[in-house]
Amino acid sequence: MRTFPAEESAALGGPAWLSNRRAAAFERLVGISPPTDEAEVWRYSPIGRLDLDAYRPVAAPEHGAALDGALALADEFGAGPRAIVHNGRIALLERRGLPEQVVFAAASSLETEPSGFGEVVGRDDFFVALNDSFTPDAITLEVPARVTLDEPVVIVHWCDGGTGDGPAPTTLLRSLTRVGEDAEARVIEVIAGPADAGPGLVVPVGEMVVGDRGRLSYVMVQDLSHDTWHLARLGATVGRDGTLKSFTAGLGGAYDRCRVDAAAVGQGSSTELTTVYLGSGDQIHDVRTLQDHVAGKTTSDLLCKGAVAERSRSIYTGLIRVRNGAARSDAMQTNHNLVLDASAHADSVPNLDIEENDVRCSHASSVGPVDEDQRYYLESRGISPDRAERLIVLGFFDDIVERSPVPSAAGPLRRRIGQRLAGLLGRGGESDG
Repeated sequence: MRTFPAEESAALGGPAWLSNRRAAAFERLVGISPPTDEAEVWRYSPIGRLDLDAYRPVAAPEHGAALDGALALADEFGAGPRAIVHNGRIALLERRGLPEQVVFAAASSLETEPSGFGEVVGRDDFFVALNDSFTPDAITLEVPARVTLDEPVVIVHWCDGGTGDGPAPTTLLRSLTRVGEDAEARVIEVIAGPADAGPGLVVPVGEMVVGDRGRLSYVMVQDLSHDTWHLARLGATVGRDGTLKSFTAGLGGAYDRCRVDAAAVGQGSSTELTTVYLGSGDQIHDVRTLQDHVAGKTTSDLLCKGAVAERSRSIYTGLIRVRNGAARSDAMQTNHNLVLDASAHADSVPNLDIEENDVRCSHASSVGPVDEDQRYYLESRGISPDRAERLIVLGFFDDIVERSPVPSAAGPLRRRIGQRLAGLLGRGGESDG
């Protein structure tokens, strides 16, 4: 940890509660060993290649730095409240019609620590502790009881610190969303940067707390450069009869890892986790999920779909856990993978951990090439082989993009996937249909 010194953590400043929190996290960090692929949660991953001495906390961006790309992304994904976070620091925050009682702020502007901060994700995780120690700031959104937000909140994290000599930059991102009783909110987080950014490490940590009968729809889109490692950790708890709908999309990154833990802690609560990825070149997309049934009569549904082309590969490992006392829980876990080239590879490992008898739990997974029956059907109607394959793959992705719980995110996602597939399948221009 020579490139992540305590002095650098202390120099970040902010209110006393945030500085004290960083100092306590750094003490934990020095006692935690970096993960290896021997641990089950890192199995199949390239984590052994990560040399932390080759990275450092990203420097503060220059005041008034140009953020045209970030602002364009915010406009593309929504017209409501928005924030621009530049290399972990809040550069712009616009409420745009948010009700007065809603808290939408930088954590560094708050006099006291927001409720729930650091309580959803495990503190013994090495990269969570790294985030806790060196994150410059955090975006907090708190929607009080019985308040419904009319427009989605868009948060764009712009990461462009990958130039210059010496160790590559590490960008630490943090967000906390709390939705109160009978409240409703939609949130989109976009993690992106210049396509030509150099090597870097981006470590986002997002926490979501949904109160009794609350409703949260959440979308995270990662579209970083192909030289960047992205190690995301998302955690959520859902209260009685509450609902969480989460959607994550992995497009960029050299190694793109997204772990989502969703705990149904109140009776009758439900979680719906959807994730999509598209790999090319030497990319690795790594998705880990936990559907944690803590209370009875809870439901969860997971759908993970992705495609790997050229020499890329994917990893999916998911766990349905039904705890003792969570009777009459109902859980489903589905993972489908398309392998578009002979050199690409996909691993799919669904798991169940059931401690109750009166439950319904099932899982399904598939790994394979484009369906030959579908290809034959299209070709028999005069469609060329290349176009037939492209239409099948576009349909494969369109099915899951339509499940986006925030409709304004579906169009930008569809465009990006279509453009990527046009290049991968040897066609130019926009997507079909």
